[in-house]
Amino acid sequence: MNKESSQGQLVRSLGLWSVFFLVISSVIGSGVYKKVAPMAEVLQSPGLVLLAWLLGGVLTLIGTLSNAEVASMLADSGGEFVYYKKIFNRFFAFLYGWANFTAIRTASIASIAYVFSQSVNSLLPLPNLSSEWESITVLGFLTPFDNIGIKLLTIGLIAFLSYLNYVGLKLGEVFSKSILYIVLFSILGIILLSFFSEEGNWANLQTHGSAYVEHSWTDTVFISAMFTALLSAFWGYEGWSTIGYLGGEIKDAQRNLPLALVLGMVAIMIIYLLTNFAYLYVLPIDQLVRDSGNSIAAVTVVQHILGPTGGIFISLLVLLTTLGCTNTTILASPRLFYAMAKEGLFFKSAKEVHPQHHTPTKALIYQGVWSGVLVLSGSFDQLTDMLIFASFIFYGATTIGVFVLRKKMPNTPRPYKAWGYPVLPALFIVFCITLLTVSLISKPREALMGLVLMFSGIPFYFYWKTKNSDEQPSST
Repeated sequence: MNKESSQGQLVRSLGLWSVFFLVISSVIGSGVYKKVAPMAEVLQSPGLVLLAWLLGGVLTLIGTLSNAEVASMLADSGGEFVYYKKIFNRFFAFLYGWANFTAIRTASIASIAYVFSQSVNSLLPLPNLSSEWESITVLGFLTPFDNIGIKLLTIGLIAFLSYLNYVGLKLGEVFSKSILYIVLFSILGIILLSFFSEEGNWANLQTHGSAYVEHSWTDTVFISAMFTALLSAFWGYEGWSTIGYLGGEIKDAQRNLPLALVLGMVAIMIIYLLTNFAYLYVLPIDQLVRDSGNSIAAVTVVQHILGPTGGIFISLLVLLTTLGCTNTTILASPRLFYAMAKEGLFFKSAKEVHPQHHTPTKALIYQGVWSGVLVLSGSFDQLTDMLIFASFIFYGATTIGVFVLRKKMPNTPRPYKAWGYPVLPALFIVFCITLLTVSLISKPREALMGLVLMFSGIPFYFYWKTKNSDEQPSST
C-alpha cells in the first residue's frame, strides 16, 4: 500500500454539546483558582476584583462574538489560519500559525501542564538538582535546570496526553469531558460550601484592603491597576479560540461552532463570577493578599472552612482541572499545523493523518516536542505573559476581519452576525491596541520574546513558498 492510499481523513464527529464542553474545558484551568489573589493585591477592593472579572469576561465575549461571525462563514480545520487567508493573505495567516506553534498554543500547553506538576509537587515533593545547577542561566534569564522535577513531570504529562490524542479525537474528547464534569461539580460544591459556611461574612465583600486608596475612575493610577488586574483575568479566560481549529471535525460547523463559542463563554463568565464571589465572601481581602505569594486562593478558602482535608481536596481538583485543560489544548491545536502543512507552509509531514485514528499524528509530535522545550526554557509567569501578549495581536486581527469581510464578501451567508456591530467590535480593537502598548511598556522582555518567536518564522515562510513554487509543474 502506498503512502497516498494509506492517508486518513479528518472526520466530522463532534456535535454542538461536545463542542460546548470542549470550549469550557479549553478555558477553565489554573486561573479560576489562582488569579483572585494577585488581583486583590493590586486593586485592594472586593468590588473592584469582581468588576475586573466581569470586564475581562465581557471583553473576551466581545472578541468571541466577532470570532463567531467569521467562524460561521469560514469554519474549517485550522481556525484563524483559514480565516486570515480570506481576510488578509497567506503571509499573515502563516505568521499567525507560526506564532501559535512557537509561542501561543505551545506555551499555553507548557504553562497549564506546569501548574499540574506544581500541584503534584505540593502533595508529593519532586526531586531537584543542586543549587549550582539550578542557578545556571541561558541568555541571562532562562533557567532550564531549576525545578527540574516539576519540569520533567510536565514534559511527561505532555507526552502522555499527546499519545492519548494520537489514538483518536473521540477518546481525547471523552477524557476532557469526563474530567470537566468532575471539575464543574467540584466548583459548584466550593461555591455552595462557601455560601452556607459559618466562616462567610457579607462584611468581607464590603471591606477594602488596608492598602486601599480612593482614586477616581479617570485617574491614571486606577486605570493602571485595573489594567494589571485585567491581565490576570485574561489568563483565566484564555484558550477559547483553539476550538476553531476543529472546524473540519464539527458537524454543521457554520452553526454549531459559533453557537458553542458564545454559550461556552457565557457559562464560563457565570462560573468565574460565582467562584470569586465565594472566595471574597469567605476571606477578608487582606488575608487573600497576605497569602498571594505562597498559596492558591481556592486552597486557602477551603482550608479555612474544612481544614487540612480541604486543602488536599482542592489540590486534587487543581490537578484534574489543569489535566483537562491541557488535554483539550493538545487535542485542538495540531489541526492548525495540519492546515498549514496542507498549504505548504509548515513541515510537510504535519499534514499526515493516521488512517485508523483519523488524527494529525506528526503535527501532534511537533507540538509536543516544542512544548517540552518551552517547559525547560521558562517559568510559568514568563510563559503566560508571553502568550497573552501574542494572543491579543490576533484577537484584534480577527475582529478587524469582521469589517474586512463585510466589505469583501457582503453577500456571503452569515449564520451568525456579531452583536453590537460596528461599535462593540471597534471598541474591542481599540482595547487590543491599548493592551499591547501597555504590555510592551510593563513587560518588555516577555512581549519581545513573543514577537521574536513570531517573526522567526519569516525565513521559513520564504523557504516553503520557494520550495512549493519549484515543485509546481510548469505550464506549457
